[in-house]
Amino acid sequence: MKVAVLIPARMGSSRYPGKPLAQLRGASGVSKPLIQRSFEAAQRLQGTASVHVVTDDMRIAEAATGFGADVIMTSSDARNGTERCAEALQELGEVDVIVNLQGDAPLTPPHFAENLVEAMRRDPALAVATASIRLRPAELHQLQKEEEAGRVGGTSVVTNAAGYALYFSKRLLPYLPMGFEATSDESPVQLHIGLYAYRPGALRRYAECPPSRIEVLEGLEQLRFLDVGIPIRIVEMEPPRFTIRELNNPEDIDPIEKALAAAGIE
Repeated sequence: MKVAVLIPARMGSSRYPGKPLAQLRGASGVSKPLIQRSFEAAQRLQGTASVHVVTDDMRIAEAATGFGADVIMTSSDARNGTERCAEALQELGEVDVIVNLQGDAPLTPPHFAENLVEAMRRDPALAVATASIRLRPAELHQLQKEEEAGRVGGTSVVTNAAGYALYFSKRLLPYLPMGFEATSDESPVQLHIGLYAYRPGALRRYAECPPSRIEVLEGLEQLRFLDVGIPIRIVEMEPPRFTIRELNNPEDIDPIEKALAAAGIE
């Protein structure tokens, strides 16, 4: 299969304006902008035909071309990264699978994307796939604290018995009774990883549909697929030794830099 990796990026994040250019120190102490770290994460993927930063902002485009990335410029009409990926299709030519590596997830291990592509390869009928990991007790407790403080630390997903998404939320799901303690190495909570694989037809169908009510309320673009009846396969991954975290708030910089150091990412 011909696989293209797209990294959608925009400057106007409501929680963290300008975050694609936020500086993050790696294991060597060198700082690089978030968009560069996301691009370098995408380059570590095996078996991809191309990697592109997709944006409507010239500041991001100039930064990306400065560190050697190919850039696809899109209109400012795209309401989210999935719509931006759909708009970029016309510039890609013939591709079989599009991987959306979100521009705020530089800690995504490359084999996560490779596993998604392999799931698409095994099942030609699969339209959309995304990744999750089971939260370990310490990670669950940390996200519970952040939720209590009114911050979004991550997105959770619940699935059916066949491994397809039932719902995504910025709240921790499922509900955990008072006094619940995760006593094993895993908890019942699956953390959604900001990474997708799509067939071109699913992307086009998504862009044709208006935003759904739950998508707007949750602020989660993937809920539109569920609203229009396109199943999303959840591919559960083995958690890495470091904590995977997206850059959602300025407060996330310190833990992400510590995770970059723990992962040995320079």
